[in-house]
Amino acid sequence: MLKHLYIKNFTLIDELDIAFNPGFSVITGETGAGKSIILGAIALLLGQRADSKTIKQGAEKCVMEAEFDLSKYSMEDFFTENDIEFDQTECIIRRELTATGKSRAFINDTPVQLSMLKELGERLVDVHSQHQNLLLNKQDFQLSVVDILADDSKELSQYQSTFAQYHATQKELATLEEEIERNRQNSDFLKFQFDELTNAHLAEGEQEALEQKSETMTHAEDIKSALYDVDNALSAEGTGVVQSLRNALSALKGIENVFPDAKELAERIDSSYIELKDLAQEISHQMENIDFDPAELDTINNRLDKIYDLEKKYRVETVEDLIEKRELLHHQINNIENSDEALSELQQKLERLKVQAQKEADALTKLRKKSASQIEKEMLTRLMPLGMPNVRFSIQIEKESLNHSGQDKVSFLFSANTSTPLQPVSQVASGGEIARVMLSLKAMISGAVKLPTIIFDEIDTGVSGKIAEKMAQIMQEMGAHERQVISITHLPQIAALGSTHYKVEKEETAKGTTSCMRQLSSDERVTEIAQMLSGSDITNAAIQNAKELLKLK
Repeated sequence: MLKHLYIKNFTLIDELDIAFNPGFSVITGETGAGKSIILGAIALLLGQRADSKTIKQGAEKCVMEAEFDLSKYSMEDFFTENDIEFDQTECIIRRELTATGKSRAFINDTPVQLSMLKELGERLVDVHSQHQNLLLNKQDFQLSVVDILADDSKELSQYQSTFAQYHATQKELATLEEEIERNRQNSDFLKFQFDELTNAHLAEGEQEALEQKSETMTHAEDIKSALYDVDNALSAEGTGVVQSLRNALSALKGIENVFPDAKELAERIDSSYIELKDLAQEISHQMENIDFDPAELDTINNRLDKIYDLEKKYRVETVEDLIEKRELLHHQINNIENSDEALSELQQKLERLKVQAQKEADALTKLRKKSASQIEKEMLTRLMPLGMPNVRFSIQIEKESLNHSGQDKVSFLFSANTSTPLQPVSQVASGGEIARVMLSLKAMISGAVKLPTIIFDEIDTGVSGKIAEKMAQIMQEMGAHERQVISITHLPQIAALGSTHYKVEKEETAKGTTSCMRQLSSDERVTEIAQMLSGSDITNAAIQNAKELLKLK
């Protein structure tokens, strides 16, 4: 339930700070006084996208804040799932807009994304404005009404899960069929490519090894000459480094007895001698292995040319890419060979899901038809007292192909009198009749969905007198069951039945025109309703009439 609303620097509102009460409340005011501005601020609080132009001229930012009591509405799960502190008696949502276009949203002082604010807003307040009457044109709205009153959310969720699997399997099957057909058309070419790559006997790392060997053989003479120079420097008789170290080692060993430090020096030279001797042998071995064989080089280069040709042909850069291509071709060929089996398995899966989806859709249809029958009866009992004694209301449920919501096409049929055949309500009902139909539907829905606050914005369009009074009684009844109903109205019959009465007014100040809203006292209510009855010149008869209307409470 909305307990408190605060608005600052929003269009014509300087600052609005007002408390709201449980039950049925009414808001009145002349056209253009600013009622729509207050509704606009509430819409922003509920997650509607903002425009910086709504900020009061000259202000840097505007602020909107609302406090709700959630103690009777089981909403703790939302706060737990979104890691937001929960206080069942004090839930505060806030929205801030700056002149630079920035927007911030908060739930209980926790910054949140606009989508989260909107999700919570949909559970806190239902704003029914005149344009919502157009929903009666939409089949999905009519179906949702039937579903809400059928209380079939569990069954609908299960069906939608099954249908999603069915739809996904349909797409998977179509993709597989296209792939199989495409592969079958190319099967000979695929086999040729696979055989070509298989017969190439490719091995990972082969290209790099061959390229290195080719490079070595091409420069064999240069390599051998360099190794010869190194070998001569290390091992040449009399002048080689190895022989010189050996001589030095013998000299040091000869003086170890008279020069103790010679032992350590000898050990160090011995270590170098062993390493260089081993290195000299390795170089000598390498030199012997370097040999230029034109036939072998031709073989290597021919093999590399083959690899390069394949890489160019298949538009890859390495042997590993060619091997991967070969495995892909193998997989495609296997798919072709095993396609009938895979196709059959997927077709069987699709059929199983279709049967399951059909079964669940049939169960939904049964629940919807039962709900539709009850809605038809209750709508008649609600509409007849609203000035339509000969009204007929029927819900037509036609079967269609399986879709996300089931297999049912729902149409609300309506006739206000016996001489007119039943037709879609949006085509034959007048504005006033549609308003009464929507109010009746909202009253039924509010009984099924425990929504804290419902705001009706001039739902009384096209009605007056006793009919308006009956509509007010419906809203009064809705507000009596742990629900808060607020009606913005121009009709005195509706205004008189509110347990709390607020008035929106324009004021001229030194800073310009501003809108404000206040709760009326008992005497002020009499004056306001009298003015609604007679206009700006309030007569004694209008005051007496207003008092009589107020006694109806």
